[in-house]
Order: sequence, then C-alpha cells, then structure tokens
Amino acid sequence: MSATRPLVRPAPAAARRPLRRTNGRTSRRSPLRQLGKGVLVALLLVFTLFPVYWMLNSSLDAQAGHTNSFWPAEPTLEHYVFVLTEGGFGTFLRNSLLVALGTVLVSSALALLASVAVARFRFRMRTQILMLVLVVQMVPLEALVIPLFVQVRDLQLLETLIGLVVVYVALALPFGIWMLRGFVAAVPIELEEAAYLDGASWGRMFWSVLLPLVAPGLVATSIFSFITAWNEFIFAMTMLGGATESYTVAIGLRSFFGIHSNDWGAIMAASTIITVPVMIFFILVQRRLASGLTAGAVKA
Repeated sequence: MSATRPLVRPAPAAARRPLRRTNGRTSRRSPLRQLGKGVLVALLLVFTLFPVYWMLNSSLDAQAGHTNSFWPAEPTLEHYVFVLTEGGFGTFLRNSLLVALGTVLVSSALALLASVAVARFRFRMRTQILMLVLVVQMVPLEALVIPLFVQVRDLQLLETLIGLVVVYVALALPFGIWMLRGFVAAVPIELEEAAYLDGASWGRMFWSVLLPLVAPGLVATSIFSFITAWNEFIFAMTMLGGATESYTVAIGLRSFFGIHSNDWGAIMAASTIITVPVMIFFILVQRRLASGLTAGAVKA
C-alpha cells in the first residue's frame, strides 16, 4: 500500500525562514520607523533653527518689523553698519570679550586648583565644603544681587569691568569646582605616584600628567563660564550702573528698544553679532566638548 500524500503542502524554504526581529519588532517595520525618526528630527531642527533664521533674515531686510516675508524684501547691510558705528556696539563687544575671557581664565584656574584639593587631599570639613558648594548652586541668582553688590562696593570696584569679572567668577566657581572634582577623581593616583618616583616635581606632575587628562572637563566648565559672562544682564546692569563706556553687549542691546517703538533691524543685527563669538568659541572647543560632558561622570 502506497503512503498517502500529506493534505497540506510544505511551505517553501524561503517562507519558513523566521522574520528578522530588531528590538522586538519585525524588520518590515524598520523603513517606516526610520522615516518617522527622520520626520521627527526634521521638525526639531525647524523648531530650533527657525528663530535663528528669522533673526538673520530680519537683520538683512531694510523693512524689518514692517513685513513678514521669509526672504529679505530689500536686502541691505545698513543695520550692521548702524549698530557697529552709531550704535557703539564695537565698544560693547570689546567689553564683553574682556569680561568673558577674564572670567573663563580666572574661574577655570581657581576651580581646577580647588577641585584638586577636595579630590586628592583629606582634611577636616571636606565633605561639608563640598555640600556647601552644591547648596550655593541652588540659591536663585536674584537673591545674590544685593550681597554681591555690597561686596563689590566695599572693594571699590563698582562701574568697572574688573568688578564684573569678580562677580562672574563667584557665580561660575561652584559649578566649576563640583564638575572638575569628578574629572580629577577619575585620574588614577598611580599615574602621579609613578611620575613622582621618576623624579618629577609637584608642578611637573600637575602640568604634564594631571592637566592633559582633565582638559575635557576644563573645556566644559569654560563653556559654562563663557556663556554666563557673555549673556548675563541683571548683574551687569547692577554693577556697571551709569558707566556707559563699560557696558557689555547684553546691556548695549537694550539701547535699541524705544519707549514707543523698537528698531527691529538694529535689534536683529546686534543679536546676530552677539551670537558670532559664541559660535566661534564652540567651534574651537567642540572636539573636547562631548568627552568633557561625560568623562567626569564617575563615582568618586
């Protein structure tokens, strides 16, 4: 008796292959998923970059504030010429650069030395000092205006750029110390001990061993200090008072706002000029920025 044929024909080998699964879903959905991600990223980019584009577009339009065109109706550079000449923005830029660079250099140096002290040395009240540094960051900046004003006044540094640098250094130090402490603690102490056994001095160990390894952390803290000093308005207005020759770009931008009307072309041109130094600073340090944001995130 011959064997009976099966009632159901076996499926081809290709049909019997299991569907490839990616993160718990079949691969058939991956193109749609990628498309959705692309659309989401595009929407985020438009949402983020459109204000910047509108600022640049308005700064190049002679009819800024009177039209809503996505392209300059009358392309011109007269707003930039007015801002840099009659508006006195060149002086404001110089003052802001001096204040920002001074803040970055002083705060980074002091924060690095303080972070080495709290990460490498054991002394009384060490934990309490670290907690105090963290608590200072929780205090609203508005609550520090009057105390810092009184201290700067007692130092006879009101209406000077040096006094403003002192204030910004005080604001940037708590964040810098707390962040750099993680970078210093992440460096194995055996490296310093090996350098010491090879005859290196303390200064040589600091400059040749420790400093290159914590450089990403210095970049991250420098960006924070630079942005704080560049964009800050309340402390600058309070400390500089009526010293117009010492005004920074944040205060200088206010001069283009009137009581009854605003010069939107000049405002947008000045805002565009303000963003240029920050972009240049980011371009110079971008290689170390990504590693600087994560390399210090270790348990010490």
